[in-house]
Amino acid sequence: MAATTPSPREENVYMAKLAEQAGRYEEMVEFVEKVSASAYKEELTVEERNLLSVAYKNVIGACRASWRIISSIEQKEESRDNDDHIATIRDYQSKIET
Repeated sequence: MAATTPSPREENVYMAKLAEQAGRYEEMVEFVEKVSASAYKEELTVEERNLLSVAYKNVIGACRASWRIISSIEQKEESRDNDDHIATIRDYQSKIET
């Protein structure tokens, strides 16, 4: 019995799962975005919605953690009146926010 070729949507779901297993959440987001773009005529399945949630929670969570760390460093430098470092930190913090 021959196996059927997976649809592009099924292939992207599979790749999103692989990316999740590898901890590559930014790539997982890319695959899930392709799934959602291909689902314009039908809703995402529960599994696809869960993949979307996991992908974005992990990407955003990592950014939030980075921002909190930089914010803490900024406060320490402010308490030391280290204006040179504060400007650099704020520039970097802006990059993280973007």
